[in-house]
Amino acid sequence: MSEQVDVVIVGAGPSGLTLANILGLQGVRTLVVEERDTLIDYPRGVGLDDEALRTFQSIGLVEQILPHTVPNQILRFFDARRRLLAEMAPPDARFGWPKRNGFVQPLVDAELYAGLDRFDHVEVRFGHRMATCSTDDDGVTVEFETGQPPVRARYVVGCDGGRSTTRRLMGVSFDGTTSSTRWLVVDVANDPLGHPNSEVGADPARPYVSIAIAHGIRRFEFMIHPDETDQQADDPAFVRKMLAQRVPHPERVEMIRHRVYTHHSRIAGSFRKGRLLLAGDAAHLMPVWQGQGYNSGIRDAANLGWKLAAVVSGRADDRLLDTYDVERRKHARAMIDLSTLVGRVISPTNRRVAALRDRVIHAASVVPTLKRYVLEMRFKPMPRYEAGAVYHVPAGVGSAANSPTGTLFIQPRVDTRDTQNVLLDDVIGPGFAVLCWSNNLRAVLGDETFSRWKALGATFIEARPMTQLRWPGHDDPDVVIVGDRTGALKQWFDVYTDSVLFLRPDRCIASACIAQRAPEVSRALFDVLCLTQEGGSGSHGRTGPVLHVAQPATEPSGTVTGTP
Repeated sequence: MSEQVDVVIVGAGPSGLTLANILGLQGVRTLVVEERDTLIDYPRGVGLDDEALRTFQSIGLVEQILPHTVPNQILRFFDARRRLLAEMAPPDARFGWPKRNGFVQPLVDAELYAGLDRFDHVEVRFGHRMATCSTDDDGVTVEFETGQPPVRARYVVGCDGGRSTTRRLMGVSFDGTTSSTRWLVVDVANDPLGHPNSEVGADPARPYVSIAIAHGIRRFEFMIHPDETDQQADDPAFVRKMLAQRVPHPERVEMIRHRVYTHHSRIAGSFRKGRLLLAGDAAHLMPVWQGQGYNSGIRDAANLGWKLAAVVSGRADDRLLDTYDVERRKHARAMIDLSTLVGRVISPTNRRVAALRDRVIHAASVVPTLKRYVLEMRFKPMPRYEAGAVYHVPAGVGSAANSPTGTLFIQPRVDTRDTQNVLLDDVIGPGFAVLCWSNNLRAVLGDETFSRWKALGATFIEARPMTQLRWPGHDDPDVVIVGDRTGALKQWFDVYTDSVLFLRPDRCIASACIAQRAPEVSRALFDVLCLTQEGGSGSHGRTGPVLHVAQPATEPSGTVTGTP
């Protein structure tokens, strides 16, 4: 008989390890299989954003990861004469963390891996390469190349990179392009420059990148010209020649590694096929120019993790997993397009084209609104879900024209009656939440609706001005009173007329409304989330309130086989 688990994750990269931690916290029996013998131990991704750090916070590992980061990293773009073209130094931290952070990926991945030691029901097996998998009405059978015993799972998630075996077994396309331009990447120790920030040189003679990572590691990248072969670029003498453009003594540089690579702009034709799903590089690849490849994979894990946990524990219908592709595809596509565009802007080798670009950018930089647009990274696409696991309140009396539904909620620092200066997500916890501004939340929802959210394990939050933090009115043992320590919550509600928010575990606003509409919006949202409550006990020995749902009209089935 095959070993039985809930979820098999193929690939122990950042997406797979983050997803495994999310599932582990939800009690989901998870097996991670990795074809390599160990984690990759050299730098790849070099930039973390605020959304990724917020996800690491949600899985209880951010304090272990922060020592391997460079917060608030500035990125400057220079022309061939080293005149500043643009600067990115976003000042706000609306999601609780800096928007730009350098980091050492192997050390961060190692912390994600170590975090799995907390769970007896999560295991990582190295040296396991998936050969085939076949689905039926009850699950998936995964078989391995080297003769290890097969494993049965409810679902398989392919986090196995751009050459994903899972994607090939699913039979889905990987649409897009691969750039003909090659780049030489060189990682060095004992940073010969030593400053904490990064720069991109838009020099038509040879565009370059210089990035401070952390712990004295710096990455240099140099464009390889068409008449320069891969063999030339791999020659240490050629590497030293490139480094000589940026450091005075290239012979003293301590190289960690160097290699030639190309940029890919690709996205899978589907992120789900029955019981098989894709995440991270297996689902999408993008150029490095916005540092969003790693972060997009973490977004995949955050979006998919809570949905998988809800389905395998019996709290939600399998149809909830369809919303993963619906929600993540549009945003991943936008990130690919932005990264591709930035690459085209900074990489021209035609001097006339580069000169025209420089004049346009210099002219734009004197316009304050345009300068702030770049400085604060307002061009970065933010998740906003028009469809999926969200409910948009129909137009009518009391509906908002500028609804925040489908966007990420902010994470300011707040006070409670027992703690001071804590991040809001740490008060909310890992599950659903219902949050309102300075109102009696039980009265707003009504006893029946309040009980349904409580059965889901939701946290109830009443946000108040600090002046009202200890006022005893509205006190309820099931509602946490939060003081708006910085004023950020009041400022947020100043913009939006909706005063009751329904937050998903990934902190997306699943729906929002005025107080009087909260019961009816709750009922509609339960339907959208494929949730119906009858109580009972969880699967695999977990106890507590669980949502039992009707079976889908058709169960995913079929067989996919092949050789990697």
